[in-house]
Amino acid sequence: MLRPLRNLFHRPALRSGFARDGRGPFRNARFVSFMAQSNRKRLDTDLHDAVLRGRKLFRQGLTLLLAGGLVWVVVESARALTVF
Repeated sequence: MLRPLRNLFHRPALRSGFARDGRGPFRNARFVSFMAQSNRKRLDTDLHDAVLRGRKLFRQGLTLLLAGGLVWVVVESARALTVF
């Protein structure tokens, strides 16, 4: 159970603002020119970016859900303690 959670919240090792983002639509200019010259169907690189955005939204939603559950437990515990 810990491994999927660790993989879900994994952050890349390189988080520098100076590094080029390799997830852009043109990942390798030579590869793009090869694909254009060979008359092949264009690759949809935006799908990978959409998957990454979806995973990020899922992680944020899960974090928000867990934080809300924690707040609910604290509020209910406080209400129970006021009874006694």
